[in-house]
Amino acid sequence: MANISWWWKVKGCEVLGRRTKIFRGCSFSNREYFSIKLPRPRLIRWISEAYKDVELRRNMALTPVESAKKAAACLAVDDYVKDNKIIGIGSGSTIVYAVERLSERVQQENLKLVCIPTSFQARQLILQHNLTLGDLETNPSIDLAIDGADEVDNDLTLIKGGGGCLTQEKIVASCAKEFIVICDQGKDSMILGEKYKKGIPIEVIPMAYVPIRNKIFSRYGGELILRMGKAKAGPVVTDNGNFILDWQFPQVSLDWDHINKELKMIPGVVETGLFVGMATKVFIGRSDGTVKEKLKSR
Repeated sequence: MANISWWWKVKGCEVLGRRTKIFRGCSFSNREYFSIKLPRPRLIRWISEAYKDVELRRNMALTPVESAKKAAACLAVDDYVKDNKIIGIGSGSTIVYAVERLSERVQQENLKLVCIPTSFQARQLILQHNLTLGDLETNPSIDLAIDGADEVDNDLTLIKGGGGCLTQEKIVASCAKEFIVICDQGKDSMILGEKYKKGIPIEVIPMAYVPIRNKIFSRYGGELILRMGKAKAGPVVTDNGNFILDWQFPQVSLDWDHINKELKMIPGVVETGLFVGMATKVFIGRSDGTVKEKLKSR
């Protein structure tokens, strides 16, 4: 009996002997997995217990911050995603959990969804989870956009673009009837700049980054830093072929709607990471698994 190989598939998990592999992705060559030990099953009714054990161990492996991100993402998807909808898919670490939950619901409920990506990363996530990929050319009106944020204040003004995808993220969000934001409690602030210290990303045409930097500094002060690549020599280049200036603005009370409009009037500025008056609701995950729902203050 010791040499008998026990195996079956349970909701995407493959149990083989006393090891379990958790697969992610849709193509065989790209499957990523990790293994954990499980007691060898002896009866078919143990399948459900084995699956629960796998899920428990997966959740135990998450850090408190990742648990918060997952809680926010899952609640947002469960509350807002309905059948026969066009969904804008944001970028960043939190959106990974939203796409995973979307994929689960599509499989379990046979939902018919079309997903519009905001970046190369979002496109890959959609394809890896076997979701239907769309674009704005064929779907110019979106029912719902889901995205993360680097910081959100009490007016639901957002700083986005830490991952360099701010322009396409804002385009997709602007086409959506509802824009839902998901993040962990470390992104929740009273005012912008309270917690996020890297500044407001501003996407600029490469040839104009120096005059743009000088103009913003002369008008508002602060510090503007050309974002540099970590795995390449030279500056970060966006999906659109542009540079990013991170504006570390002075900590004073500012009219973000006015500033956002003024910044975009500077020749060479493509887009800013200020999302003003766009968010419908923000889901803020906590490390204990609870989720705070933030609406615009009156």
